[in-house]
Amino acid sequence: MKLRRSVEPLLPVRMRAGTAIVPVVRLHGAIGMATPFRPGITFANVAKTLDRAFAVKGAKAVALVINSPGGSPVQSHLVYKRIRLLAEEKKLPVIAFVEDVAASGGYMLACAADEIVADPFSIIGSIGVVSAGFGFDKAIEKLGIDRRVYTAGERKVILDPFQPEKPDDIKKLKTLQREIHARFVDLVKERRGSVLVGPEKAVFSGEFWAAGQALEYGLIDATGELRTHLKARYGDKVVTPLVASGGGLFGRRTPGVMGLDPVGLGAGAADGLVAAAEERALWSRYGL
Repeated sequence: MKLRRSVEPLLPVRMRAGTAIVPVVRLHGAIGMATPFRPGITFANVAKTLDRAFAVKGAKAVALVINSPGGSPVQSHLVYKRIRLLAEEKKLPVIAFVEDVAASGGYMLACAADEIVADPFSIIGSIGVVSAGFGFDKAIEKLGIDRRVYTAGERKVILDPFQPEKPDDIKKLKTLQREIHARFVDLVKERRGSVLVGPEKAVFSGEFWAAGQALEYGLIDATGELRTHLKARYGDKVVTPLVASGGGLFGRRTPGVMGLDPVGLGAGAADGLVAAAEERALWSRYGL
């Protein structure tokens, strides 16, 4: 015992007696809109990070720091499922800490946690499904542009932005939206059903709220921030190592540009601009 006390100050903090380890994973950005220039959140770019976090030796829990306005429902669900699978496999509790926003798919990620803590100024909710686009049919008609499309299958080009809207196309889209929304509602009820107290018509309407109202509705469990909350839970000696992605700008540990195809790089930059515009529109819905 005396020897251990003498060498303990020389040990890494996480190896000292009485230290609780809670690895932290940041889930930041729009979901499913990742490019080399804007990482975002996708299953492919967070799966290994989650694996490493849940593999930390002696961990008491895993913390997720979430800041996302949503995005792809599929990518949201894939990440959600990986978190739940690891939590059950490793028998570790998961605590989500919301920063600016956990909305739509971002809230789905938060639901993967056993406890959701949000900053008092966080925005929570938007449990709904949205599709948006533009119609260019009148513009190309004014410009005298003749667009030619040839298909095998009469429904192959539904919702074509260069053609006038068709009632059957809108009906099909709304049917898909209702199905996805119903599955989203079921997921939230499964994870939060025991504490949800808000009126269903409001909670599942796609509306969003500041943390205070979200707490009243049972969408979150507490307000606060990571360090204070974890210290209260695990003591002053708690350590919170950040488990970050190992890849650089182009998926390497050491970023580099040697040997890159300039045409491909240019295409990536163009894709990045489109993704940036789409992501900006998502954030702006919440005044951010």
